[in-house]
Amino acid sequence: MTELIPAPRSAVAGSGEVRLTRHSRLYADPATEGVGHWLSAALRQATGLPLREGRELDEAEGGIGLHLDPGLGPEEYRLVSDHFGVLIEGGGAAGVFWGAQTLRQLLGPDAYRRAPLDRDRVWSVPYLRIEDAPRFRWRGLMLDVARHFTPKEGVLRHLDLMAAHKLNVFHFHLTDDQGWRIEIERHPRLTEIGSWRARTKTGHRASPLWEDKPHGGYYTQDDIREIVAYAAERHITVVPEIDVPGHSQAAIAAYPELGNTDVIDTTALSVWDTWGINPNVLAPTDNTLRFYEGVFEEVLRLFPSKFVHIGGDECPKDQWRHSETAQARIRELGLADEDALQSWFIGHFDTWLAARGRRLIGWDEILEGGLAKGAAVSSWRGYAGGIAAARAGHDVVMCPEQQVYLDHRQDPGPEEPVPIGWVRTLEDVYRFEPVPPELTPEEARHVLGTQANLWTEVMEDHARVDYQAFPRLAAFAEVAWSALPAPAERDFAEFQRRMTAHYRRLDALGVAYRPPTGPLPWQRRPGVLGRPIDGPPPSR
Repeated sequence: MTELIPAPRSAVAGSGEVRLTRHSRLYADPATEGVGHWLSAALRQATGLPLREGRELDEAEGGIGLHLDPGLGPEEYRLVSDHFGVLIEGGGAAGVFWGAQTLRQLLGPDAYRRAPLDRDRVWSVPYLRIEDAPRFRWRGLMLDVARHFTPKEGVLRHLDLMAAHKLNVFHFHLTDDQGWRIEIERHPRLTEIGSWRARTKTGHRASPLWEDKPHGGYYTQDDIREIVAYAAERHITVVPEIDVPGHSQAAIAAYPELGNTDVIDTTALSVWDTWGINPNVLAPTDNTLRFYEGVFEEVLRLFPSKFVHIGGDECPKDQWRHSETAQARIRELGLADEDALQSWFIGHFDTWLAARGRRLIGWDEILEGGLAKGAAVSSWRGYAGGIAAARAGHDVVMCPEQQVYLDHRQDPGPEEPVPIGWVRTLEDVYRFEPVPPELTPEEARHVLGTQANLWTEVMEDHARVDYQAFPRLAAFAEVAWSALPAPAERDFAEFQRRMTAHYRRLDALGVAYRPPTGPLPWQRRPGVLGRPIDGPPPSR
């Protein structure tokens, strides 16, 4: 009962247990039917119990009831198990769904399997009362599918893993220098050319190793619709990212006129096969603006998310400094410099998206040169960008690299595969605090929440992504959901105790997590160069 992750706000144990049998039924009122369908399907495959539709909770049957309670918040829930059965109430369907996730944990690790191990097993839930609600409304995971492509089935699997940890925002990083992953019907070369590269750097960009075979893939628009619908069933919002004006070589390789043609021969560019900050950025022309407006028109039809992420990070200005076209635009607009030109570029799409009822969000570089009025910020370069944005009245998602970039190494040991960045242990992530103490209560209200990021330069398949994400994503989920004390006061030993049970859930889900004792032999990558950074990361 006390092994739940993330930890609930309150849990009071009773005496006794609810037993689910072949006679048990599941009742969902009309507003919770979707949750009922999900829960019955998940439990049927794991338990083999029919869980037929019921009318109301019946003491004799020990069933499950799903209801709305307008007195609760939209994601708040209450779970009560007693002699009547298990009742889950939420302020909205999302709250009921998170309560259903808690019920699944209470049933034990085998409730996460896709077929019953023993059809004669007795499934039970202890008598208890749980009252719970999330701390943050944005509890996110960013998955980069541009550097290494994740097929659709893998994306759906990540959504299931997010739901199991009560995470509710999937930041879908769809485009970069190394690949364009979303079908745009009016610009077919984006996927015909931009979705694959001839070879791939193995390890860090300083590594001498290459994988000399084409790498690629993309999602059709029907794939995207399926992913968005699958996420919505799990009360997860999918926020797409289309990178502008940097990280755009895949698009320029497909449509050379998008680049700075008066500086370089853009027709000679191909999809980038290595990592790092790329000098080839979009030209600040009307043609480029119209092209990406067309891209975003199709993106908006596919993604109902209020937020649309436009990147805006790591945009070198050298080509703009040497481009007469870019310099003429600076003069025409009366701008101070190239930073202001990027601000104008971002501001254009902020206005364009706002006119269509959406909100722009970008990495904290969009602060440079002045931030568009309605824009929100993903603060990745530490806390400073988020603090500055919140103080200026902008909403913020806190995702500082030195705290929650899960591509960073988990241990200083020599067996850690392709070690990148600072050491961020499970305990480090558990002690991460999203709200900087420098903010006043009024400023802190602009912190929408927090997000863990998975950049896939050195993650070639789902097993490597699993290894980097877990178990740290479980700790992050508790930080995002639970009302924890100050970082130094958090009981990590107690969290580790609950993780003992949670590892068995991850095993049942087939997650290739990093074991507490270190990487297994097949999880290591001997001889593949990484980029470890010595010492503790900066605190701000």
